[in-house]
Amino acid sequence: MIRISKFGPVTRFDLARTLTGRGRYWTTAYLLDSIMIDTGCAHTCEELLDMLSESHLTKIVNTHSHEDHIGANAALKRDNPSADILAHPQALKVLEDPHRNQPLHPYRRFFWGCPEASQGKPLVDGEMIISEGFQLQVIYTPGHSPDHLCLYEPEKSWLFTGDLFVGGKDRALRQGCDIWGVIASLKKIAALPIRYLFPGSARVRTNPTEELETKINYLEELGHKVIDLHRRGLSTGEIARLTCGTPMFVEAITLGHFTRRHLIRSYLT
Repeated sequence: MIRISKFGPVTRFDLARTLTGRGRYWTTAYLLDSIMIDTGCAHTCEELLDMLSESHLTKIVNTHSHEDHIGANAALKRDNPSADILAHPQALKVLEDPHRNQPLHPYRRFFWGCPEASQGKPLVDGEMIISEGFQLQVIYTPGHSPDHLCLYEPEKSWLFTGDLFVGGKDRALRQGCDIWGVIASLKKIAALPIRYLFPGSARVRTNPTEELETKINYLEELGHKVIDLHRRGLSTGEIARLTCGTPMFVEAITLGHFTRRHLIRSYLT
């Protein structure tokens, strides 16, 4: 299932596997001129190809290498053979062989599917990606993953954040994420003038600086509480219950890959 919306010259694609007539666990991709920012999941690949059949892509940019952001890389490259696939240098190994270099947990395979292999080229921090009408500055923003980056259009003050910022108050974390890295990266983008923030899921924000600062403050305050409770001798489970509440459905469905305990441990490493 794919839903399309427009924000001026930016086309947004919300993509999800259809289950019982509804999309589940949405991800988002964007088209700006001839630049595709992320490509969704493998389950929506064919539908996305149909929707982009009239487009002539010159660049396919991945904000990071998770399977719900690179799912149509290979297929779009076949339809646009002159287009370059661009990503953080650390993402390229995953792109080359997702099956081997990013084995998927059952829930990830079920909801998003396993991407085909694709060949990418590395992006340098601060590099400009140019299209006919726009330029996107690459900003390394590790935390959600080591290979995460954001894209900033300085003349328009547009920011494409991938999964660095999707809003809300985090009460759980995916295994392997670095919460202090997330906070540092959020501070980096919050220093930019931003008119529109285009996330890798959730709604588009206008003038999001206050919301970014609120998120940073929440995460830092939570971190201070976690560290204080740890110093008092509480266990990870006790800290999780006190700071993040009761068990969450996502912890069960991901078989422990996305949990409150991972969030607590990340604060303490």
